Amino acid sequence: MTTPQVERRTTAVLVADVVGYCRLVETNEERALVAIKELWGAVFRPLIAEYRGRIVKLMGDGLIAEFGSVVGAVACAAAVQEKLAAQQQQVAVERRIVLRIGINLGDVVIDGDDLLGDGVNVAARLEQLCPPGTVLISGSAHEQLSGKLDLHFEYVGEQHLKNIARPVRTYCMDVGGLTPMLPASSRSDKPAVAVLPFDNMSADPDQAYFSDGITEDVITELSRFRELTVIARNSSFAFRGQSMDLRQIGRMLGAEYVVEGSVRRLGDRVRITVQLIEATSGTHLWAERYDRAMEDVFAIQEEMSQNIVATVAQRVRDDREVSARRRRPEDMHAYDLFLQANRLSDDFTPGSQERALSLLERAVKIDPTFARAYTGLAYAYFNRAIDNGIGAPREKDENRIKALRFAEQALVLDPNDPKVHCTLGFMCLTWRDFDRAERHLDLARTMNPNDPIIQIFWAWMQGALGRPERGLAAAQIALRINPRHPSWYNYYLSRILFQLGRYSEAAVLLEQRTFDSPIRHPRDMAWRAAAYGHLGRIEEANECGDVFVQAVRTLWIGDPAAGPAEYVDWLVDVSYLREPRDVERLRAGLRLAGLPA
Repeated sequence: MTTPQVERRTTAVLVADVVGYCRLVETNEERALVAIKELWGAVFRPLIAEYRGRIVKLMGDGLIAEFGSVVGAVACAAAVQEKLAAQQQQVAVERRIVLRIGINLGDVVIDGDDLLGDGVNVAARLEQLCPPGTVLISGSAHEQLSGKLDLHFEYVGEQHLKNIARPVRTYCMDVGGLTPMLPASSRSDKPAVAVLPFDNMSADPDQAYFSDGITEDVITELSRFRELTVIARNSSFAFRGQSMDLRQIGRMLGAEYVVEGSVRRLGDRVRITVQLIEATSGTHLWAERYDRAMEDVFAIQEEMSQNIVATVAQRVRDDREVSARRRRPEDMHAYDLFLQANRLSDDFTPGSQERALSLLERAVKIDPTFARAYTGLAYAYFNRAIDNGIGAPREKDENRIKALRFAEQALVLDPNDPKVHCTLGFMCLTWRDFDRAERHLDLARTMNPNDPIIQIFWAWMQGALGRPERGLAAAQIALRINPRHPSWYNYYLSRILFQLGRYSEAAVLLEQRTFDSPIRHPRDMAWRAAAYGHLGRIEEANECGDVFVQAVRTLWIGDPAAGPAEYVDWLVDVSYLREPRDVERLRAGLRLAGLPA
């Protein structure tokens, strides 16, 4: 007797589930069942039909659907979340229906109208990990989306799914400009705290930089405590001016606790109010108002941080707090200038970096002991070198020389500040001083493991030293702490992925970085060319290589007789790779792209 052949196919599987179903039913069973029935009938069914999918199974609080394409599945999921969110705006918070959706492209077994197998299981596990209100997809699904939908997904790392042998790469959809983090339970056993931007209550709206600076310093102080995971400013500041329930903000940021406050500056006095909220219940745990002279602003920050930590994590020890504090600038005007410059640190529009440099130079002139101002100057001069020093030997590049000197001066002034060690380690790496870079970046990470900038720089250093596996783990920590990270994080992540042979993922990140203006990113275009070369996408590799050569030729200030071969040598040098195998991997990709490597 012949055994019937099992029918299989590759399909896009969508699994959706109602968050907190038991709570909704317990509160009012009849109302909850009616609302969920309407969700399936009025929202899901027409959208699934529109995007050419079919419902495989309804399970009360969840469903499974399949689609002939990943594009259809993801577009349908995005439309469902958008429509549901709009509908639920008028519903009381405790009665709102929120969905998790997981999507996977994989092999399934056909059993009548049902689907079985790993393809379904992975989608179900992704749904369970998915942050409420968004969509979590597998790496296999993400690979099919490039350039096909006007949606943005953030890479959130490899997940070890229950009963799935291999780790699964995952990507979370950006919902309304806010990419929710994975639930805290899947990331860490440490409580997570998000500090929202303090409101500027001063009469002058231009004083917003001061309230932002106070917020950032509170984030920095809290980040020193290993007992906490502190969400980075880029993520928490995305909620500025938005009228949203703090419980929802907590869910979207993956934070159990939210800090909010306001700053009013009147002459030489400052009034700061702050409160700590438990995000799950919305309960106010602690609140305080500080009305002090401007000179006391650091004492206020310190006191706020201590009270928050004491409330959230009782085991924090006073001696650890003391050892972690940084020196304070002796002149408050210098601090004010530093805060103004700090707001411009990630702004690369014409003139912004020059304004930042001018503010920092004024700050150190007023207070020559202010270490943080020197770290700001180090980065400002390094950015100048990046823009204006292509082809220049580093030992003759005045901007690079100044960047290193300012970082070293900061260390002399304050050897207890982890950001100072991070800055010096970064600068040493750009001078290929690998031993000193490792020493200072290791120390910075030990002093403050909750700083995402320290983590991403440490990750990049691990790649440079030939340890990309360790680098990737640290980069994923940086992305989890700062889900709204600036795009330059991907500069380093793309190189680590390239070193690991994950060329498709590296190429996606490099495409995102260079999409708008490839000519402005010659380094990225070269790495993109190399990634395409290893992937066998030779025509695209050649095009990227041509853009790299054209861009470097335009900006080159080195030997005027130099050509493409020298451009490649320069690129390899400023990629700061210590290990010959990593250099050869890069050169091999560039050769495949038609460059003289």
